[in-house]
Order: sequence, then structure tokens, then C-alpha cells
Amino acid sequence: MTDTQAQVPEPIPVERLGFAMPPVFESVVEERAYRKERLAGALRLLGRFGYEDGVSGHITARDPEYTDCCWVNPFGVPFAHVTAGDLVLANEQGQVVMGRHRVNQAAFGVHAQVHRARPDVVAVVHTHSVHGRALAALGELIEPITQEACAFYEDHALVDSYTGVAVDEDEGRRIAEALGAYKAVILRNHGLLTVGDSVDAAAWWFISMERCARIQLAARAAGKPLLIGHRDAVATRDQLGTDLVAWISHQPLWRQISRAEPDLRQ
Repeated sequence: MTDTQAQVPEPIPVERLGFAMPPVFESVVEERAYRKERLAGALRLLGRFGYEDGVSGHITARDPEYTDCCWVNPFGVPFAHVTAGDLVLANEQGQVVMGRHRVNQAAFGVHAQVHRARPDVVAVVHTHSVHGRALAALGELIEPITQEACAFYEDHALVDSYTGVAVDEDEGRRIAEALGAYKAVILRNHGLLTVGDSVDAAAWWFISMERCARIQLAARAAGKPLLIGHRDAVATRDQLGTDLVAWISHQPLWRQISRAEPDLRQ
């Protein structure tokens, strides 16, 4: 080595490098506060992305203690204004048990049935996003035409009929049955619904699915999309399609919104 040649630094051990992972809580009080903050943040992100349409759209998050109740955004409050303190806790019948606002009954016509059928699910997301509705109007599934789309390969369903605004338990049960063990369902002529074992995961799946719908529609408008083969699509889904990967993928968005709008925690 010459006098002018710099010595290459030693690699830093992997265990000393920072990497965000889902937190573990010592009490339901801490976990509840965390879920409510993440719920408020997710709502604000969906508002930023233009997924809000009037009073339509909602995210529910199961309470860690009262597991048959869910936190949800208050009816009529803009996504961009929601704080953790604004959130409403409602039971499976959509009756408010904590909070000062009404809830959108459509949120509980569907969400309560999904939460009841899927005890593993912490959060359910449904809004009337533009490209999700456009794909739903075609009555089609997400095709494996990109790496990100493969996360949904053979892991989402289609409710292949439209029966109006979902405000009754029967419609909610039908959607929950179609969802099954999947991470998402496309409601024909209606839009997208996603679930996850955390608010962050469910929100990320919705954001990603909406983007996949947009790309699929754009690719089809330009020509004939080339599908990724079954084996590669399955392998990619196994790498990218877990709720842990979704949680990790959502963290840059959470950092953006929580730093730019810290009042969401109030």
C-alpha cells in the first residue's frame, strides 16, 4: 500500500446496524396507544394519496384488550384532520363505546364481519381509491406483471357481484367468506379491501394494491402485459408477500407523516 492509498474501513457488524422491527409491548395500554397513532397516520397517508372520497372509506384496528371492538375513523372527519384522540371505539354492532363522534355504519357492515372471521387480523382497510375502483369495474384480479404485483399472486379474491352499499351483516359475511385467508379482496364495481396483522401492514397492502391496479390498467392501455410465470410469481410472493415485509415497507411512509404532521398523535 502506498502512502497515498487509503485503507479500507473494517465492515460494521450486522448486529450493530439499525433496522426497524415491529415493537413488543409490556401492556395493552402501550399497544393501544401505538395502534391508534398508526391508525391516525395511515388515514392521513391515504388522504394525501387521494384515496378519500367524501365520507366513504375507513380503517379499523382491533383493540388489544377488548378484542371484539375496533378503533375507527370518525364519520365525516377528513382523513387529513384525524388525530389519535379523534378515533372512535365501536363494538361489533357499530355502537360507540368510546369517543365523541358517530361511525360510518358501512365500516361495520363489512369490517366487523372480517374481524370476526379472521382473529389473526388486526386491521382492515377499505377506501374508494380511483384505480382500485377502475379495476373493480372490470371484475378482474391483480395480474402478476410486476414484482410488487406478485405479492398478491393467488393471495386475493374477487367478489364477483355488486349488491349496493354494504351496510348489513349478510353482505359483510359474504365479503369475509370471499376474503378467506387472503390478504385482500376486490369488490366488483366497488373497490379494494385489505387486511393485515398490524395497521401498518394492512395500510401498505392497500397502498401497494392500488398502485398495482394503476400499473395494470396503464400497461393494458399501452399493449399486452407479459405475465410473470407461476413458479417465479409464487417465489416472489413468498419473499415479498408477508405482513412483516409489509410492515417494514410501510415504515418510510410512517416516518414521513409522523415527522411532517406530529399533531396526529394528539
